[in-house]
Amino acid sequence: MTRQHHPNHPPTGILRLVALLLIALVVSGCASTGSNSANDPIEGFNRGVYDFNEGVDTYALEPASEGWTRITSQGVRDSVDNFFTNLEAPGYILNDLLQGKAGDAGRESVRFVVNTTVGLLGLFDPAQAWLGIEGRAEDFGQTLGVWGVDAGPYLVLPLFGPSDTRDVTQYPVAYYTNVITYVTLDTVTFGALTALEIVNTRARMAGAARFRDDAAVDPYVFTRSAYRQYRRSQVVDGDVSLEDDAYSDFFEEMGRLPGE
Repeated sequence: MTRQHHPNHPPTGILRLVALLLIALVVSGCASTGSNSANDPIEGFNRGVYDFNEGVDTYALEPASEGWTRITSQGVRDSVDNFFTNLEAPGYILNDLLQGKAGDAGRESVRFVVNTTVGLLGLFDPAQAWLGIEGRAEDFGQTLGVWGVDAGPYLVLPLFGPSDTRDVTQYPVAYYTNVITYVTLDTVTFGALTALEIVNTRARMAGAARFRDDAAVDPYVFTRSAYRQYRRSQVVDGDVSLEDDAYSDFFEEMGRLPGE
């Protein structure tokens, strides 16, 4: 039976994903007309989007995340993180299989079953606590990297943040492999869960944001370089030495985000 998108899910989500893919194709086409050492041929546009994202963060996400932190414990925030990460597990399994990592796919499948049942829909992580099976996020951008697809020009996406013309493909795949996409939810509940995930994620990345702002003369350049190196490390499963790297502390903070 063919799965159908639930009619209550906001159709703008699909339109946004399509728009991002179209942007990626346009930027790829422009790449041959000019570039620089950072492979950021549309830096002016990217900086404009970066500034927009920073404004949204400063005036909306950061205050909301600070309020969320004040009214919740670390344990609550960890449980929220576990819940949303568990919903993404089918996507991790699919990308493990596409990368030829059958063993990792098997372990992630066990995690998903154990955490969904014993872990109360993923609020807890008994798979790691009891069985020692740690989770590891795998997205379609990483899969393309494993297949040898070049990262392409750097791209800053509205609201989503740093990316490139390869990694932008992860969003539609993640959407269609997320359990929440196929759960019968009304629009209000769907939106509330999405907002909760965003605010909780922002609360968890507060340390990375502070590190960037304190360490960087130009936060845009720092974010671009850190993102590039971090994604290269993910594609090769961390088989890159980060010792004495200027971004190692930033990577450590990013590694604490959901699914990382």
